[in-house]
Amino acid sequence: MQENDPNKKDQLVIVLLDMLEVVTRDIMEDNVPSLIESSHGGFGHEEMTSLSQHNQFFRILKFPITEETEAWKEKIGRLHLLLTVKESAMDVPTNLEARRRISFFSNSLFMDMPPAPKVRNMLSFSVLTPYYNEEVLFTMDSLEKPNEDGVSILFYLQKIYPDEWENFLERVGCGNEEDLKGNAQLEEELRLWASYRGQTLTRTVRGMMYYRQALELQAFLDMAKDEVLLRGYKAAESNNEEHIRNESSLMQQCQAISDMKFTYVVSCQQYGIQKRNERDKAQDILRLMIKYPSLRVAYIDEVEVTSADKSKKQVDKVYYSTLVKAVPKSVDSSEPDQKLDQVIYRIKLPGPALLGEGKPENQNHAIIFTRGEGLQTIDMNQDNYMEEAFKVRNLLQEFLKKHGVRKPTILGLREHIFTGSVSSLAWFMSNQENSFVTIGQRLLANPLKVRFHYGHPDIFDRLFHLTRGGVSKASKVINLSEDIFAGFNSTLRGGNVTHHEYIQVGKGRDVGLNQISMFEAKIACGNGEQMISRDVYRLGHRFDFFRMMSCYFTTVGFYFSTMLTSLMVYIFLYGRLYLVLSGLEDGLSNHSAIRNNKPLQVALASQSFVQIGLLMALPMMMEIGLERGFRTALTDFVLMQLQLAPLFFTFSLGTRTHYFGRTLLHGGAEYKGTGRGFVVFHAKFADNYRMYSRSHFVKGIELMTLLLVYHMFGSSYKDVVAYVLITMSIWFLVGTWLFSPFLFNPSGFEWQKIVDDWTDWNKWIHNHGGIGVPPAKSWESWWEKEQLHLQHSGKRGIIIEILLSLRFFIYQYGLVYHLTITKRYKSILVYGVSWLVIFLVLAVVKIVSVGRRRFSADFQLLFRLIKGIVFISFMTILIALIVVLHMTFRDLIVCLLAFMPTGWGMLLIAQALKPWVERAGIWGSVRTLGRGYELTMGLLLFTPVAFLAWFPFVSEFQTRMLFNQAFSRGLQISRILGGPKKEKDTSKNTKD
Repeated sequence: MQENDPNKKDQLVIVLLDMLEVVTRDIMEDNVPSLIESSHGGFGHEEMTSLSQHNQFFRILKFPITEETEAWKEKIGRLHLLLTVKESAMDVPTNLEARRRISFFSNSLFMDMPPAPKVRNMLSFSVLTPYYNEEVLFTMDSLEKPNEDGVSILFYLQKIYPDEWENFLERVGCGNEEDLKGNAQLEEELRLWASYRGQTLTRTVRGMMYYRQALELQAFLDMAKDEVLLRGYKAAESNNEEHIRNESSLMQQCQAISDMKFTYVVSCQQYGIQKRNERDKAQDILRLMIKYPSLRVAYIDEVEVTSADKSKKQVDKVYYSTLVKAVPKSVDSSEPDQKLDQVIYRIKLPGPALLGEGKPENQNHAIIFTRGEGLQTIDMNQDNYMEEAFKVRNLLQEFLKKHGVRKPTILGLREHIFTGSVSSLAWFMSNQENSFVTIGQRLLANPLKVRFHYGHPDIFDRLFHLTRGGVSKASKVINLSEDIFAGFNSTLRGGNVTHHEYIQVGKGRDVGLNQISMFEAKIACGNGEQMISRDVYRLGHRFDFFRMMSCYFTTVGFYFSTMLTSLMVYIFLYGRLYLVLSGLEDGLSNHSAIRNNKPLQVALASQSFVQIGLLMALPMMMEIGLERGFRTALTDFVLMQLQLAPLFFTFSLGTRTHYFGRTLLHGGAEYKGTGRGFVVFHAKFADNYRMYSRSHFVKGIELMTLLLVYHMFGSSYKDVVAYVLITMSIWFLVGTWLFSPFLFNPSGFEWQKIVDDWTDWNKWIHNHGGIGVPPAKSWESWWEKEQLHLQHSGKRGIIIEILLSLRFFIYQYGLVYHLTITKRYKSILVYGVSWLVIFLVLAVVKIVSVGRRRFSADFQLLFRLIKGIVFISFMTILIALIVVLHMTFRDLIVCLLAFMPTGWGMLLIAQALKPWVERAGIWGSVRTLGRGYELTMGLLLFTPVAFLAWFPFVSEFQTRMLFNQAFSRGLQISRILGGPKKEKDTSKNTKD
């Protein structure tokens, strides 16, 4: 075929017949007898058929080719490559992502999907993407700028995608990175290469515009004649410039049909401001509109106009909802591209559009510019694939089919998480998310019929939702998780939500622990607001019993059950402590029916297997088993345990519990931006402390204190395995909540990082706050910000907060009677004396604090004298207690365990009653007490981390554990963590 020799036509016919036989016998499921009988050897007899009989299938074979086009040569080259390649099929292609995409596309073709109509007969649809101020296209500065570890984005991408980087250099004809510098066109290609691998708007727009390319190609196949098909699509596309003036040309018709059937609107909320202030981002958005002429950008235009009333010389602001496109290049113009945008529609608004939450308001103002019967909502961190875009015609046909008793109003799609390929945390999150968007939503849609909209790339029945309130509710606070309210609204108004897995869209997820925790916090806060929303109330009243229970346990019930799980740990420990300190445990242990109650011990011990996060991994194991085989699922499960996945899931349990419970108690949920960058950098100790102090560290230390007291005074299960099993899961919970942020922190146990973290922590904890000082710079500013939810809480929330804080006083009441010096006394005066001791200690702390402020500068000798007197008095009292009242070292530990939580309880009550405390003039003392507790907690957390940092193997183990996925692919993670900085330093030292 390459030689185009007419003498080899008979050989070509025989080869084609061989290929036909392979297809009919080995590939086609339903054999066609006429085809089989005419192949070699006939059907059931051995004699060979004549060549004239062979030619009946290829009688009109046009060979040799009279007109050899580029498309023909390309097809011959690809066929020759497929027939002669010697590599194993498992190794082609070598790129893992390409292999995954081909595998899914091939498998999806065998799934149940409606037949695709011609493009001109398909349902039209639009795609809407809200964009705020994220990265559009990486600049060269942002690609090459190193972070504090000396790692730049470009360096990171080169190490994570080494094969794709080599392919890119080969494609642009360069040998290394330095050859790209200085050439504007090559630098532009480099920026695009990097942006297509990040969570940028450029990647999202490219992915969504695949829909138009796919529809244009499919329209060409629908409309082209045989001779045009023989020349190929690329030939017709390359001739488009010649026929651009001819409106009746085939490519012009294909483009017109695809534009009629598909619209893409990006709602760039800040585009008007960016054109005035951030020229780079505005230019990048304009460049996207020029590259994709059918792309439309909607934004809120803010215009200042003078008042119509001449007596009042003031400037009013007028707001417009504006839709723009790139100025089309004139055919007759000899000028280069006019880099301007052109207004298509401009709708005057009655006032500011952004009254509620940002993202839903951004969607609501732009939805009027969409067209068609379908509307796909795409987030800024999503992607699409060309092969998946071919199936959109089939998917839209689902709107015309009945699923149950109604036609669907929301078509749910499957997602692939493309950020889970390197770090273990990203892998955990990717698996968890993958199980939810597949086996989870499959079950919710059918048979439970309680699937809603979860911010995934669902396609809405546009006409249904536009006439029933839109696709986004935007009320402030209550609609923090705005996506699910669209599903609530659709279901309440008689809609039907389905889920389809033969098409997928890419999605980026958070890859660092801090990012994941902020995302979990946002979802937990949103569920807290959902629980008190009118929509959930109406769903609960209108569902039948089974749908009501399904809806509860798959939405707010999951978070409520999570919160109850954590509360049960507290109730169990405080209950055990009550039995110990009240003496009931000793009495019960002497009872014969209780002493050897093995069933009770087994029942108490069984909780340990539930609380260590094993059940959280069960859905993902089932999904991996269904899709990739149960052997792979078992291997992945073992690897996840070795990479400490139970710690991650248990830590996430604490995040959900804290934010869900706080939202229920006080309200005040707010959007938490997680960022969409590349996270392979070290988070400072102060950053981790600010992030997890209230949600994990305080609760972990409280549980640890309860466990220590129970260990000191409990006796009933000390000699049996049940005691270990009962307390093991809680100790695991404590260790997870206290030290997971440091264990999952890259370079978290490197000594130099530890030293830098300690310096930064000291600076932050002692900095004074004030107006304009951000929480990241001062402990005082952060401490005030952490109490904002109390200022917006109602009386009921404040009262419950105070009642919960009283548990520390009851706990103190039980401990003070177990001191050696108080065992003989049962009077309430003992408890009163303990409070007197607490107030004396606080008074001494206040005196020292005032003395430091007033005398440390001018009267240093007097201040030192006061401190010396205080120290001597303390030692005198301590010696007297030891000698006269026979106080033991254990008594000192018990006093510390009793009085420290009491002070924390007083601190919590003072924060809840802040207005009254400020009027009393003692808020400064409360702040000082709070700083002392924060310093103590910081030291308690920092000391074990610093101790482990002394041993180099700990850091090596952590790196291997965090980046096992990358090591298994042969990636140089050590070079990413170390960065090029060390290499440069080495070269400098060599020169010196």
